Amino acid sequence: MSKKSGILSKIGSLIFIILVIVALVALHRVYKTHYYNDFYKAEENLNTTKFTRDGKVKYSNTYSYKLESKEYNDAMFYKTVNVEKNTSYRVTCMVKTEDVVTEKELSSSGAQICLYNTVYASKSVTGTQDWQEIEFIFNSRNNDTVDIGFRLGGNTDNCKGTAWFSDFKLEKGVAKEDTNWNMVCFIMKNVDIDFEQNGKTQELKFSMSNEDIRTMKDNMSRLKNACSSLSDGKMSIDYKVIEIDEPITSVSYDSDHGYYVDPIDVKDLIAPYVEKEDYDHIFIAVRLGDMTKEIPVYDWIGLGGMDYYGIGFSNIRLPNDSSKSYTYKYSAYANIFPEEVFLHEFLHSLERNLIEYGYVIPALHDNEKYGYEHQALVGLKNWYKAYMTCSIWDSDNNKYIGLDEIVYTLKPSHKSEFANAEEVEFVHEPSNIIEDIVAIFKTISKAISEIKQ
Repeated sequence: MSKKSGILSKIGSLIFIILVIVALVALHRVYKTHYYNDFYKAEENLNTTKFTRDGKVKYSNTYSYKLESKEYNDAMFYKTVNVEKNTSYRVTCMVKTEDVVTEKELSSSGAQICLYNTVYASKSVTGTQDWQEIEFIFNSRNNDTVDIGFRLGGNTDNCKGTAWFSDFKLEKGVAKEDTNWNMVCFIMKNVDIDFEQNGKTQELKFSMSNEDIRTMKDNMSRLKNACSSLSDGKMSIDYKVIEIDEPITSVSYDSDHGYYVDPIDVKDLIAPYVEKEDYDHIFIAVRLGDMTKEIPVYDWIGLGGMDYYGIGFSNIRLPNDSSKSYTYKYSAYANIFPEEVFLHEFLHSLERNLIEYGYVIPALHDNEKYGYEHQALVGLKNWYKAYMTCSIWDSDNNKYIGLDEIVYTLKPSHKSEFANAEEVEFVHEPSNIIEDIVAIFKTISKAISEIKQ
């Protein structure tokens, strides 16, 4: 009797051990599914996106990070990382998507890498795509920490569908501090847009003449000289002019400017060229009207301060009647500074750069505040020279102000800076049960701390 009881006791103990093991395995799976490894969750529309770790759909041995939005949303996992100021970084990861669609027909959103709460992001993956690598290059600017996000969505549009992210890598580049800027002017020779106004749709077509094209090329040549002379040699530029025959088929709109060409409107047309070379600034030269019709704009001839994946982006609009206008034409009697619009829009990018680096500078449009008026023949040339050489006298503070010359070294980050990149510790996934246990206690401690806060 006692022998039988002993056997039953051993069987009972074995069953208990098995149940404990099964429970621990189940709890471990739950933990792995919801362990975000110091990543935070963020979404525009709360409780719309499902955040999990996926042990079935994964690129390598580690669980992938899964974002699932059945309704349109902007959601991401993001992590705060210590960085060195004014340093280039590259983030790469593997991403897989399923049925990812954007809310707007024309959109730059999708599965992407980004800096949380900024406009800076990588190119996006949409649709149903197998595992592929994406990269995001950025400059830390004046920050010693940044929030790197892995996102299903975008700055201006939401998405739905499913995205998996895996195998994160962060590298620090070696910045180039030369002051020679490599620019490109894309001459968009044709525009063909179905434009809706007052309930009616009309097809608007505009084409540049050979004279228009020559004028744009002349102005880029003049811009090269102006940048060097007006900065007193503190910067220089090289440039290319690329003619695009394929028409622009969409334009963007905002209440301040009317219609204009956003990077999203031309990204497919210019990407094959931009991806082959490290450009530091992009001009888009375009015609949006003639003497009989036009796409409505609010009297702008140039728009700057925009961004194409970290590269400054400017619009240059030709006048409706180029044959009679001297806006971009050199004339000893009418305009000896026709490159002014090109320079002005480029300076908006420099202005934005310095502000993002934490500098306090006069606004580019504040010329009258400091006594610089528009003059015949030369426009605001004297203002631009003072602005670019930091020689505007500020009588209120008894000092000279303008662009700090460091701005000429603050060019966009490029792949070429990562030839000898240094890998930075970013995400360490637990590789065994001991590390899992340590991570569990860290997660519990972190959760308690957040609850107290």
